[in-house]
Amino acid sequence: MPQVKCHWTKYPVSTQKRCNAKMKRIAIIGAGCSGLTAIKSCLDEDLEPICFEQENGIGGLWNYSEELNSNKGSVYRSCTINTSKEMMAFSDFPVQSDCPPFMHHTQVYRYFRQYADYFELRPYIQFATLVTSIRQAKCYNATGRWEVHTRQSGNVESEETVEVFDGVMVCTGHHCHPYIPEFDGFDKFRGPAIHSHDFKNANDYVGKRVLIVGIGNSAVDIASEISRVTAQVHLSIRRGAWIVSRLGPFGIPADALANSRFMFSLPQFFLEWSVEKMAEFRFDHENFGLKPRHSPLQAHPTINDDLHLRIINGTVKVRGRIKRFTPSGVLFEDGGYEPIDRVIFATGYHYHHTFVDPEVLKTDKNEIELYKFVFPPQLKHPTLAIIGLVQAVGAVMPVSEMQSRWYALLMKGLAELPSYEEMVQDIQRRKDEMRNKYLRTQRHTLQTFWVPYMDELAEQVGCRPNLRRMLLRDPMLALRCFFGPCVPAQYRLEGRGKWDGAKEVIEKALQNITSSTKTRKTSTYLQNKTYILGVGLQLLMSCLVVFFCIVLFV
Repeated sequence: MPQVKCHWTKYPVSTQKRCNAKMKRIAIIGAGCSGLTAIKSCLDEDLEPICFEQENGIGGLWNYSEELNSNKGSVYRSCTINTSKEMMAFSDFPVQSDCPPFMHHTQVYRYFRQYADYFELRPYIQFATLVTSIRQAKCYNATGRWEVHTRQSGNVESEETVEVFDGVMVCTGHHCHPYIPEFDGFDKFRGPAIHSHDFKNANDYVGKRVLIVGIGNSAVDIASEISRVTAQVHLSIRRGAWIVSRLGPFGIPADALANSRFMFSLPQFFLEWSVEKMAEFRFDHENFGLKPRHSPLQAHPTINDDLHLRIINGTVKVRGRIKRFTPSGVLFEDGGYEPIDRVIFATGYHYHHTFVDPEVLKTDKNEIELYKFVFPPQLKHPTLAIIGLVQAVGAVMPVSEMQSRWYALLMKGLAELPSYEEMVQDIQRRKDEMRNKYLRTQRHTLQTFWVPYMDELAEQVGCRPNLRRMLLRDPMLALRCFFGPCVPAQYRLEGRGKWDGAKEVIEKALQNITSSTKTRKTSTYLQNKTYILGVGLQLLMSCLVVFFCIVLFV
């Protein structure tokens, strides 16, 4: 596999030169995607990271294993990421162009390995080390330091080690603790039942009658996969969902089209109308038993390209709420009854961190009080951060990176948080917005839109692109940043952490999305047609400069 071409002008320095005795020591819990970018962010600001990873390798849930593991997130064998490669990449490390627009989990894992190797992050990771407790050190009031208690993973009799750190970054995600609701009669059901967390492949479901509970991404992916080998799949849903394709018009990834500054400058009712029409264009949700009462932006989108095909050929049947289980089947609230052999609950997760002092991090029905989803507001010193604990409508990798950059600046003394009162007001404002915008469920307690939230964090870091100034200096780049996909590299154009390769990533974003799918050379006519369309698009964008000036300056 060829090397990732990220065009860095500054190559990583030797790890021996990165740390010295005067550096602040930061404990990082977890070496998944959030933990890796946390390590790099600390190194970029001359902090000394020590990452504790309970497994023997990096990648978190993307490090696939056939073995069941209740202590970490998990993916299934066929899992393909539902965010496009340009939108999920770290801001200064683009995914190589020959990777498909939507990568299989093995390719996502390979990308994280390349990231860790390129920036020499592995020496800072202590593998097979379980964090059992995080507590304020005795000197916390004066120094803001923390005690981190660890022991060897898988060995409860191993000796516990206690170290003191200047700061802590919790990067363990929120897909570790499965949530299964209670159902009348379920204790009498005789068949096997699992949570989607433990699903690996369809082998155990050949010829079986299967009930899947839920309508999120995992539920519909698993239903689509196993329905090819089962006798029948019944998909039990409570309120319906809008099923959105990975692809938008002309085969361009939908997230690249939706997550643009232009789209989020439009009224929300127009965005909702657009998403609904795109979903309904593929199939009528009413006819397929999926149409919900809520609008498309009132719930986290369900992304899938196969479910409607499985419904239309009868291998998946959409059913309503469950009334109760029997020893060999399930009775639905509409009076229907179906014999069932196996059950899969795709019903979400509990958001809690058992190793963090509950007085520090309180969770109530998945509601966690964090300033901008990162900092507990009540702490005297902002030296503990929760990274990646947010449900943005977009990829979490760049979000975790931006959160980590912000935290590193705080620890370096180059940024500061507002007063406790201001943080509490901000938390309450965000809660009120979520209650008004989203369904009141346990799933929608950490919900936010990707572009506005990234811009909000970028303001704290000082790297939000200034489009007005950019318009005068580089009008075409300004237009790409406003109308084109808001790729994470936009947050490396200026400010602290500026990267010289960011402009090229932005300019080639749409080209790189489709380059890997052009595996057959087309005719000269089509090549010329593509060139002409490209020139026409450039001319159109030039004409939009005038419109852009009016929007910004008039």
